[in-house]
Amino acid sequence: MTRRSWSRHAATTPLLVLAVLAVLAGGCGSDDAPSSAGSIPTDCGSAPEPTPLRAEVIAEHPHDPTAFTQGLVVVDGALYESTGRRGRSSVREVDLDTGRVLRSTDLEPTLFGEGLTTVGDDRLVQLTWTEGRALVWNRSELTAVGEHRYDGEGWGISTLDDGRLVMSDGSATLTVRDPEDFSVLERWPITRADGAADRLNELEWDGERLWANRWQTDEIVRIDLRCRRVDGVLDGSPLTARAAAVAAPGQPIDVLNGIAHRPDTGELLLTGKNWPLLFKVVVTEDARR
Repeated sequence: MTRRSWSRHAATTPLLVLAVLAVLAGGCGSDDAPSSAGSIPTDCGSAPEPTPLRAEVIAEHPHDPTAFTQGLVVVDGALYESTGRRGRSSVREVDLDTGRVLRSTDLEPTLFGEGLTTVGDDRLVQLTWTEGRALVWNRSELTAVGEHRYDGEGWGISTLDDGRLVMSDGSATLTVRDPEDFSVLERWPITRADGAADRLNELEWDGERLWANRWQTDEIVRIDLRCRRVDGVLDGSPLTARAAAVAAPGQPIDVLNGIAHRPDTGELLLTGKNWPLLFKVVVTEDARR
């Protein structure tokens, strides 16, 4: 999920939307749970400077330029997207090759959609920015089946291999939550040897590392969750420049945002808010830096 430019904070005229059924699923998560950062292995030692990374573009795909992208996730080969802005927020299934929206459900007009992840066999969980509501969707039908409550802001969310959820709020601290009731299990401060690790936004777990957009930057950081630190930094500025060059006249793009991992190929899918392109990339070390 992601943070937005200041235009995201502006009020927008509500569009016709489908009302989301607010059925509580498994109770509300308690943010009063212990906020232990957990133990960091002693062999982590002092943090080295992160490895410079680059995105090698394998393919470019069309992307809906009206989508204020907040979160991406690939499930069973299908691409799902969360879009933001009040009155325009949605959860949708998108055809990767054409960018065509296959199915879409609008959020209540007062909600600002944020990060998106998958839980269990057929559920999606979508954050909201300041409303403290995590919406639970049936993935097959894109119908609302419940929600959880949480304190503070919701930015990005991803699902770890053990099923736990990891969530960002724009700070340098990640919150680990129970997927069933959204209760807080741990809080993990993230460090970075060569600078700040704050503004963590859209999140994506690839089975080994957590990837995170840093809001209002072209950086995508790779996070080693075992040692709770940034171990790689991808420069996304070439992607931003390419998206801006392709954008239609009078339709400026917004910030880099949106990361999805393809388990079948190991590739990442990257896009941004109001970008006309979605990039399929392989990440490599940047020998030029």
